[in-house]
Amino acid sequence: MTETTGTWLTQEAYDRLQTEYDHLVTEGRSAIAKEIDERRQEGDLKENGGYHAAREEQAKQEARIEQLRHILQTATVGESSTAAEVSSGTVVTAEVGGNEMKFLVGSREVAGGTDIQVFSAQSPLGESLMGLAPGDETTYQAPNGNEIAVKVIAVEPFSG
Repeated sequence: MTETTGTWLTQEAYDRLQTEYDHLVTEGRSAIAKEIDERRQEGDLKENGGYHAAREEQAKQEARIEQLRHILQTATVGESSTAAEVSSGTVVTAEVGGNEMKFLVGSREVAGGTDIQVFSAQSPLGESLMGLAPGDETTYQAPNGNEIAVKVIAVEPFSG
């Protein structure tokens, strides 16, 4: 599985996002439309803070709907990788710039309620690690332009 075809998601994460999407496009849109209508009834829209807040909330909700639509349409759904090399869906323990880190290579949407740090496969760090196995070393260019040394210590499937 590569993230060039889309975001890698477990079936559980896909179902969770689909449920959120379904809620937002049905009950969520209805509720915000009702809220906007109620606030509009309050009078002068120029000085109506409740109306403007409801419109802002609607914009945020529509942005999340579009984000979810894109993720769900382009997602690659499957089990965590069982390979002994770094790929989407693996948890990597690595020494990064002299500090040991443990993180998921994948999507924040997959990590869900966990507190594990996530790097996408397209991030500079994630991209530099793809295909590497424990013991392999590489470098990546950080956003500030510095080259940072990385050594893969362990790779394991993500279990959520």
